This record gives sequence, structure tokens and C-alpha cells, in this order.
Amino acid sequence: MNSYRNRKRKPIAEINVVPYIDVMLVLLIIFMVTAPLLTEGVKVDLPQTEANPIEPNPDAPEPVIVSVDADGQLYIDDQKKTGEEVLRYATAVYRMKPQTDFLVRGAKQAMYDDIIQAMVILKQAGVETVSLVTEPMQDK
Repeated sequence: MNSYRNRKRKPIAEINVVPYIDVMLVLLIIFMVTAPLLTEGVKVDLPQTEANPIEPNPDAPEPVIVSVDADGQLYIDDQKKTGEEVLRYATAVYRMKPQTDFLVRGAKQAMYDDIIQAMVILKQAGVETVSLVTEPMQDK
């Protein structure tokens, strides 16, 4: 028994990964629940077309999406903006990252003039190409 007491305990040099796995699973669940909510944003009933979708460039930065609701209100990232705020934001983004795609999501019920005004604001910011967002046709 004396030899047992004299023996030194060696420290364990292993990392306990169980808490990290628990945290990772919780984060995974949180992201799975919140990811669909991030794409909802401003409720805009998009027009449907038979156009082929554009493949996103994996090297391009996150696109800037300007939404125009049925009342003609402008939104960027689900936050209501004035035309001047959109102009300042688009100018700043385009100067810092000129390869950024700029998209306009116009509600089907929005006035044509409101959607054109959103595009004009982006052109005033120096944006050369503005794309319109639509939904694919659904089979009925």
C-alpha cells in the first residue's frame, strides 16, 4: 500500500470535448430555426415569371437587396429607409465593393413608378447594373 501512495499521479493531457459538442448542437439548432426567418424579411408579393434563375457568383460579396412594398416604402435589410438613406447606403457599399450585386424586390402590387424610383436611386449611387427579383412560375 505504501508503494501506491508514493506513486505520483500523472496529469491527464486530454481535452474534454463533450461540452463543446453540446454547445455546437445548441448552436446548430438555433441556426436551423432562425435561418428560414432571415429570408422572410419584408413581406413582398413578387411577380412570377418563367425566367431562368441567375447563378450567384461564389466570390461576390453579399448582394444589397432594396425592397419596395405595395405602399412604395423602401427597405434595406428589413429596415424602412428613405430614398436619401438608400442613396447614401448604396453609394458607400458600391465605393467599398464595386463588384456587389444590387437587387430590387418590387411587390406585385407596387406602383411601377416606385420600383423605377428605387432603380434610379441606385443608378444615382453609381451602381451600373441593377437586377429585379421575381419568383419562378408555379404549376397550377
